[in-house]
Formats: sequence, structure tokens, C-alpha cells
Amino acid sequence: MSQVINVVILIDPIRCKKCGLCQAFCPQKVYTLAKDGTPLVTSPEKCTNCRLCDLRCPDFAITLEVLT
Repeated sequence: MSQVINVVILIDPIRCKKCGLCQAFCPQKVYTLAKDGTPLVTSPEKCTNCRLCDLRCPDFAITLEVLT
């Protein structure tokens, strides 16, 4: 039985340089990229809080908050 994890994904638009690493490393395909490269959280319900996006972000632009 899989457990549902409610995660809020925040992307700081000032810090984000639109490198696409969050989308590239997300195993659940939570992100898509806009035409200008801006990461969009299009499937937040798929997030398992693995934190690969957060750990790989070179600009510390991503924050994950687990809701209890």
C-alpha cells in the first residue's frame, strides 16, 4: 500500500536561472518547462518528496514543504 504524501513545491523565481535540472532529475515527472525554460509544477500530486530537485538545484531555488 503506497502512502500519499502532500508536498508543497515552491520555486523562487528570483533565484531560479531556468537550467532545467529539476525537471531532468525528477523521477515522477512533476515538472514541465515553459517555452522560456521556467519550471512549472504541473503534477504536484505525483511528488514523493525524494528531494532530488531540491538537492540538484544549483541556485537553491526550490523548497519542499511536507504538509501533515
